[in-house]
Amino acid sequence: MLYQQKNMQVSYGEAIGILLLDSPVPFIPGDVANATTYDFPVRFKKVPGFSVKKALGKDESIYPELLKAAMDLKSNGVRAVTGDCGFMALHQNRLKQDLKIPVFLSSLFQLPFIRHIIADSEKIGIITANAKSLTPKFLEAIGIQQVSDLVVEGLENCPEFKTAVLDEKGMLDSKKIQEEVIQAAINLKSKENRVKVILLECSVLPPYAQAIQKATGLPVFDYVTMINYMFNAVVKKTYKGFM
Repeated sequence: MLYQQKNMQVSYGEAIGILLLDSPVPFIPGDVANATTYDFPVRFKKVPGFSVKKALGKDESIYPELLKAAMDLKSNGVRAVTGDCGFMALHQNRLKQDLKIPVFLSSLFQLPFIRHIIADSEKIGIITANAKSLTPKFLEAIGIQQVSDLVVEGLENCPEFKTAVLDEKGMLDSKKIQEEVIQAAINLKSKENRVKVILLECSVLPPYAQAIQKATGLPVFDYVTMINYMFNAVVKKTYKGFM
């Protein structure tokens, strides 16, 4: 078989590119920013200056740096680009127009699919890094018009999550964060017993998805759900078996 050089690349085989916040949090296995989370190679690219504060503050001035980083991923052969913060969704429409390969910056884009798998009378619980930032206005800006079936629980007042992830203290106690996230999930069900699915907005939360599911008995969607789904769309496999 003959292979041809592409785009002056010096490495190959990374189908998914992941844009990272400029954030020095310890990213544990299961986190979007930890390569061991995946069963396939991924390519990371930090967006200089794109802080947690700018993400939660919906700062559009960071877009040129975001585009530059995404173009670097594309030039190195990725087939699709995601991110590591649900609030990157603000840049989704602009980036997909400029990049011209599949872009899926936020786990929130799974909402239309989730709505198709539950009854109209049922609700979707969202656990987010900051409920004050996940406003109906923001959701509308990223193309999510319907909010009446959403029940939101934020982690901004949870001591360990706040100091480790939002304040970036440089250390992270995963056991404490898991306890906080489980409590947030229980709070969702307590507030609204029609919550039948949980969606994790924050890319730090997939390591705790199994514990959430065990505590609630509900399906749990997160960034990794979305990234795995997209990988399987852009890298199809052949099948071997027997009949």
